[in-house]
Amino acid sequence: MRILLASASERRGTILRQRFANVEQVALKGVDESVPRQILYEQVKEVVSRKAKAVEFNDEFDVVIVSDTLVEDPDDEQAALGKPTSKEQAVAMLLRLRGRRHRVWSATMVQAMGNWHSSVEHAVVEIEDFSDDALVELIESDSWIGKAGGYDLAGMMGKYAQLVEGTEPTVLGFTQSSLDLLDDVQSLLSMSRS
Repeated sequence: MRILLASASERRGTILRQRFANVEQVALKGVDESVPRQILYEQVKEVVSRKAKAVEFNDEFDVVIVSDTLVEDPDDEQAALGKPTSKEQAVAMLLRLRGRRHRVWSATMVQAMGNWHSSVEHAVVEIEDFSDDALVELIESDSWIGKAGGYDLAGMMGKYAQLVEGTEPTVLGFTQSSLDLLDDVQSLLSMSRS
């Protein structure tokens, strides 16, 4: 199965390459990710829909996949923490999340067999009240770069965070149901080609 991942996320690319042999990855450019203030379920759904419209699908691939992930502000279900662009922003986000639970929303759209399949899921992550020394270590490691909420559950933050509800792929960038769909598509393609 030939997969086109339309995302610059290294983590998403790694997840797919661990499961599937033939993954090509391209970064989408020029997609407006600003959306009106509303619950994050609606925000992440709108952004991933815009990404899907920006992808140029061709017959070279069996599947195209786009995804978006937002980390919800623990104090405001209509606010996403975004990706920090500086160490100062990363510190502020990690201090906001330290010792608290928050939701992470992922929306994924998969173009397979002529149709787009869309899913939105959330997970709940609890971050322990880690020390200031641990905060410095997290910031100096640069593990926050390019990560919604300023952390990577599969990276250094894994020492201080635990999944309370939902699935790890949802926190890392894909809905679990989209990965299950990819497994089903691969099985169908294997049967049709044999």
